[in-house]
Amino acid sequence: MEKINEAHAYRGEPGRPLLVPNPRAAYDAGTFPDLVQRECDAIATMLIEKNQAYGNSALDPVRIFSQADRLEQLKVRIDDKLSRIAKGHAAGEEVVGDLIGYLVLLRIAGRKA
Repeated sequence: MEKINEAHAYRGEPGRPLLVPNPRAAYDAGTFPDLVQRECDAIATMLIEKNQAYGNSALDPVRIFSQADRLEQLKVRIDDKLSRIAKGHAAGEEVVGDLIGYLVLLRIAGRKA
């Protein structure tokens, strides 16, 4: 089918096309450093927004039930995300992005230890 522009592609029945993002166009839209920076910026934004919404629970847990230190708690969360990826049970979550976020937090927590 025809394309409207490089950022979108048509898929669907003739006469009833469905406009969908063209994933290749997003990759072609920048240099490798640009793409890496864009992804890292998105992860940073997600972590900051979640920190504002939920407090600093990853790096400063309240320890109401679990007495594990922050590094161990982060490792448990990482295990949970890896389990969901392995089993294919994402349940609407952005599991890979969350996993990357937890790995960044683990790195930060490890440097603060």
